[in-house]
Amino acid sequence: MRGPLLAASGRAMGGSGGPLARIIRAKLTAALQPSHLEVRDDSSRHGGPPGAETHFGVLVVSGRFAGLPLLQRHRLVHEALRAELAGPLHALQVTARTPQQWQSDPRVPPAPPCLGGSKRERRRG
Repeated sequence: MRGPLLAASGRAMGGSGGPLARIIRAKLTAALQPSHLEVRDDSSRHGGPPGAETHFGVLVVSGRFAGLPLLQRHRLVHEALRAELAGPLHALQVTARTPQQWQSDPRVPPAPPCLGGSKRERRRG
């Protein structure tokens, strides 16, 4: 099950989002002037307590991405959220498209599955 999807307008499906979701939305809006922005809180899928706000997915459609490779687009998103990534934000899935790319394919990729555990734990398998 996916977390609530928070639209750029501040209205949301499933609620207005918590404080971190609102900060993410505001910072990405200020930095990238997106024509479309979706912020998805996936924290509940990762075993955190209610209201944890640790795992998010963002879909950012911005003209600022024109001519930039995917890595550079992600860097712009990460730069806008530098303080959050250094603190409460544990994981961020980024989809960064130009308006032309979004117009030709407006599908949102599915959230990656939660693998559980920690990077420091050895996986069995």
